[in-house]
Amino acid sequence: MRLKRLHIRYYPPGIFLDYEKGGQLRTKSIDLLNLTPETDVNELLSDIRAAEPLITSSCVEQVKVLICKLQEKVGQKDDRKFFLFRALQAHILPLTNVAFNKSGSSFITGSYDRTCKIWDTASGEELHTLEGHRNVVYAIAFNNPYGDKVATGSFDKTCKLWSAETGKCFYTFRGHTAEIVCLAFNPQSTLVATGSMDTTAKLWDVVSGKEVSTLAGHFAEIISLSFNTTGDRLVTGSFDHTAILWDVSSGSKIHVLSGHRGEISCVQFNWDCSLIVTASLDKTCKVWDTDSSQCLATLLGHNDEVLDVCFNYTGQLIATASADGTSRVFSAETFQCLCQLEGHKGEISKVCFNPQGSRVLTASVDKTARVWCVNTGECLQVLEGHSDEIFSCAFNYEGDTIITGSKDNTCRIWH
Repeated sequence: MRLKRLHIRYYPPGIFLDYEKGGQLRTKSIDLLNLTPETDVNELLSDIRAAEPLITSSCVEQVKVLICKLQEKVGQKDDRKFFLFRALQAHILPLTNVAFNKSGSSFITGSYDRTCKIWDTASGEELHTLEGHRNVVYAIAFNNPYGDKVATGSFDKTCKLWSAETGKCFYTFRGHTAEIVCLAFNPQSTLVATGSMDTTAKLWDVVSGKEVSTLAGHFAEIISLSFNTTGDRLVTGSFDHTAILWDVSSGSKIHVLSGHRGEISCVQFNWDCSLIVTASLDKTCKVWDTDSSQCLATLLGHNDEVLDVCFNYTGQLIATASADGTSRVFSAETFQCLCQLEGHKGEISKVCFNPQGSRVLTASVDKTARVWCVNTGECLQVLEGHSDEIFSCAFNYEGDTIITGSKDNTCRIWH
């Protein structure tokens, strides 16, 4: 093995190693999820050297420089205020979802008007309208980190794969017998997973457009799914009150995560793939050990359905969104509630962290989105202006731009 190149990853903190093995170029990463401004760099460096044979004395100084850069980024103060940059009359019917590409240079919106649109973030200009679905476009995603393809899942029971650069449709994936309500690309961008109201998930080959496997095992609608960071596992969440962990290469069931007493609304892996979090209409979230399938904790406190849940980039925090109008932040290590985010006047349907993990963004039926401080639970900003419910919201990769998508047919860009 021979190291060819080192490069930095800011969120979550880490270093990529490009190396040659058997004549092939490969990449691995060193995750520095616990890095803080106080971390002893020399001590960390010696730990890395002991664990990673590719890091030899010839590149130690370069690694040290990268760690110091990451430390500086982690320690940056975040007192940004967001201002409305553009309100876009995006669609002729309500929006269903919004999503950024990795760099944040463009974003997509899905709508009840049966289209998905690609937008330029800097100018607010529409780049492409992806037309062809015969019903609501509900689930949308870029193939991040590449960002050259978009997948759209529709109530017309199909998923379409598009070129983000030209707007051309590469493939229409047919096979589901009911609405597609969730989808995701694997991290390698070789597969698309779709989840449907027909109780199955399917894996599709991005290059050939063929179905790879059908994941059958749920007894009710699949409402959420998520690949892990390495792309070898997929978790699906269903209205049958369970989540199932699948082996991607064989399409076989590994574990059934059962214990919720209501429909699952959301499932997600943490960054290092060791934990899965599930949100449920039973008013709780549960945290599961990926390897053993054991339920490690039940996150209590909400007095109505939990509609969304997510980890921060490093996987150390969990944020929840509930129909009770509050959001909560929990430690993924102790499972204690760190703060309650109170202030919305209606249910919160969407929650996400900024890349730095210092802010939480919530979207509510009260027509506002709010930015919260993770440490104090204080509401730092109310993003007002939409004239109807906000269904979706997202931070870009740098955390300096927000998009909100609403039932009022518009999306708003906030800088």
